Amino acid sequence: MSRKAVLYFDFISPFAYLFFKQLHKLPAHLEITLKPLLFAGLLKHWGHKGPAEISAKRKFTYRFITWQATELGIPLKFPPAHPFNPVKLLRLAVALGSSHASVETIFDFVWREGGDMTNATALSRLGKTLGVEDIDSLVGNPTVKSQLIQNGEEALAQGVFGVPTLVVDGELFWGSDSITMLLRYFEKPGFFDNAEMRRVSELPEGAVRS
Repeated sequence: MSRKAVLYFDFISPFAYLFFKQLHKLPAHLEITLKPLLFAGLLKHWGHKGPAEISAKRKFTYRFITWQATELGIPLKFPPAHPFNPVKLLRLAVALGSSHASVETIFDFVWREGGDMTNATALSRLGKTLGVEDIDSLVGNPTVKSQLIQNGEEALAQGVFGVPTLVVDGELFWGSDSITMLLRYFEKPGFFDNAEMRRVSELPEGAVRS
């Protein structure tokens, strides 16, 4: 019997790239809908910064993701500059129906090839690979823009706070290193139902910063 899940992601995130490249590890009966969204919108809503916006965290994060990709055997090459504006790529994925093939092609452009978002020639080459002659015209469609916004609103309504996040059975699994946890969740019914999981899920705050 198939189960349904939704993967929320942004091409700006190398962690989303690594998560996407590990989807084959998940049960074959899991039907995953891919939904691009703007990570910056999540950050704004929850009032916090992305890891690339904090200088010390930025250096560690880039080193960590490079190490993690090597450990996983996943090819990775950072683009010339990061963070970058991913809106055009996100809208492109939406316009192409967010199919697995189109999403993977865009992810590979950014994180396997180290593609330059500011290079018109590189973007044109990406478009041709995807069968798109005029990217700007396609991503400028009001329906496409609206769908990307809607994806973000849907994610926020489910409590999504970062990317990548896979939502299954109303449960959120965040980050490229949550794959193992996901596998255990599928293997063990009632994974979150033991006493300690219930306790930490409702743990009160002991102090709040002003």
